Amino acid sequence: MRLAVCAEMVFLDLPVTERVRRIAEAGFDAEIWDWTRHDIEALAATGAMFSSMTGYIRGDFGDGADELIRTARESIAVAETLGCPRLNLHGTGLDSTGLPVVPGAEMPGPLWISAARTLTRLGELAERAGVTFCLENLNTAVDHPGVPFARAADTLALVEAVGHPQVRLMLDLYHAQIGEGNLIELVRRARPLIGEIQVADVPGRCEPGTGEINYPAIAAALADMGYAGTVGLEAWAADGDSDRALTRFQAAFTPQ
Repeated sequence: MRLAVCAEMVFLDLPVTERVRRIAEAGFDAEIWDWTRHDIEALAATGAMFSSMTGYIRGDFGDGADELIRTARESIAVAETLGCPRLNLHGTGLDSTGLPVVPGAEMPGPLWISAARTLTRLGELAERAGVTFCLENLNTAVDHPGVPFARAADTLALVEAVGHPQVRLMLDLYHAQIGEGNLIELVRRARPLIGEIQVADVPGRCEPGTGEINYPAIAAALADMGYAGTVGLEAWAADGDSDRALTRFQAAFTPQ
């Protein structure tokens, strides 16, 4: 397994370019969110390996599908500059606090059809560019009320229905624990369609070892399944200690 760390959530006293540099020096790949807020050339110059980034600027899987596709093309160009293989999707535009720009009901029937069509178009774009779009599950109970894809089971079903090799699941186990639980069985079920796994503990959304999730057991199960993909820490550092957060994350996913 490769380990990555989200630069948006650690070393918060540093500019994002320095955060990425610190993450790379510690031996991890880096992840970013909205690339429009960053100096892409400066990020590329760090020499860091980038695992994932947000794959659109605006748009959604409903009436905003064309805008999502248009900004996905811009995001692909940035991903090529960074050498980033995975572009993340949420099914709707999110504001700076993580809330949907246009809140709606969870997975209304017509949205399934529109989402599948849009993901198929994104898969075709990704295939030509040599990248992968990953659809993330987001919880509505704590962090993202009003988003349409609140359950990993729904995002998994949608990715299965699309059936495109360049469309995968960004399986966020923090969000899944809040929404569904039964994480090891969820990982087993999703395994063939996982693009990347993201982690944080519950409650608090801090690094492994600060909450209720038994991440060493999940790491052992992933190893038994032969998972050789990326696990990304998308978590705040408990008490603001980012170095300790990275150490705890690495320890949780280091074979014993």
